[in-house]
Amino acid sequence: MNNIKNKIDKREYLIGIIGLGYVGLPLAVEFARNNFNVIGIDLDEGKVNKINKGINYIKDVDDTLLATLVKKGKLKATNDFSVLKDVDSVSICVPTPLNKTKEPDVSYIVNVRDEVVKYLHKGMLVVLESTTYPGTTDEILLPVFESTGLKVGEDFYLAFSPERVDPGNPVYHTKNTPKVFGGVTPACNEIGTYLYGKIIDKIVPVSSTRAAEAVKILENTYRSINIGLANEIAIMCDKLNINVWEVIDAASTKPFGFQAFYPGPGLGGHCIPIDPLYLSWKMKLFNYNAKFITLADEINSNMPKYIVSRTADILNDKAKSIKNSKILILGVTYKKDIDDLRESPVIDIVSELLNKKANIFYNDPYINEFYVVRDPSEIDKDSILLHSTELSKELLKQMDLVIITTNHSSYDYKFIVENSDKIFDTRNALKGFKDEKIVYL
Repeated sequence: MNNIKNKIDKREYLIGIIGLGYVGLPLAVEFARNNFNVIGIDLDEGKVNKINKGINYIKDVDDTLLATLVKKGKLKATNDFSVLKDVDSVSICVPTPLNKTKEPDVSYIVNVRDEVVKYLHKGMLVVLESTTYPGTTDEILLPVFESTGLKVGEDFYLAFSPERVDPGNPVYHTKNTPKVFGGVTPACNEIGTYLYGKIIDKIVPVSSTRAAEAVKILENTYRSINIGLANEIAIMCDKLNINVWEVIDAASTKPFGFQAFYPGPGLGGHCIPIDPLYLSWKMKLFNYNAKFITLADEINSNMPKYIVSRTADILNDKAKSIKNSKILILGVTYKKDIDDLRESPVIDIVSELLNKKANIFYNDPYINEFYVVRDPSEIDKDSILLHSTELSKELLKQMDLVIITTNHSSYDYKFIVENSDKIFDTRNALKGFKDEKIVYL
């Protein structure tokens, strides 16, 4: 074990990162900027080619830093898994989506496992970072790896360390976000925390991979349930003719016992709408119904339909129907100031409005075009492709309704209010504006 630590200290330890998306690329850059040699593996040839040319495609990664690391030879990319025969550690950062019945799809992990096992060798550290249900590392990876005859904790090291990426966060990033780490054995924990401690400010070791897997699920379940509560409070406040944002702001003045969560048009991103359902699915195997998770998912998943229902009411007040109305959607990403469409509830809102024959326009400074489908694999010749429209005075004045679905900081909200006939603000972006043309969630 001391030999491995010495190799890490001397930066002779070759790092492999599988999956070069929002999690994998920032991690690869962090290792490389700390003088480790890094090989990134991704099946997307476009990503591989961009990285090898020093071209960045992740907003949270610094363009100049990436180009410099590639030029120095500290970071390179490939789609050839055979490079794993030479690496000392492998961090697996691949997607873990849900299937159409909201059950875990761990096929990406299984596919990567089947590649890694071909090149598993003595001394190798394998760290799964993809969010998944408790037991994944022990049940899906470990038996296959040990079928090679190598023994975990002695011949190779296996651990789970959940990613905690928050795209677009200006304060917390890979280096200064505490890293939870759980190894299959104490030796796995020792090697893994020693390595990751070289690039991350604080490592939080836990007793097992299952505990580490449960940590990430708890974090996002906590958020999902509380956002679900905020969404239901918003619906109730509407029925009571109360401004929910005023209520939350006033409640937030309490210095203890309350943490503010905010309603919106639905949940998006690759974590909060998905991760809790991994846990509820796992609990079904124990004949246990995770009621809080199920209820929160039901409320959050129905918010896009609620937004469309409110839209119909707003238009009805103008003696109009959704059919043939001109509706401008402002912001389609799942949260402000990022270029991430994954699981965006706005896709469901737009799809529902299109089904009701609305004339849909949209503007988003981060998304030039998008297909109106939740799952990119479902795009076909019949899929609707929308293009972002320039946000002009003329456009705003043509619209029957403007719906703010993502509160990007770059929007000139004063300009939007002045030139719009009616606005439905689902994000409280217009807080402070007093105008009867504004309807809040």
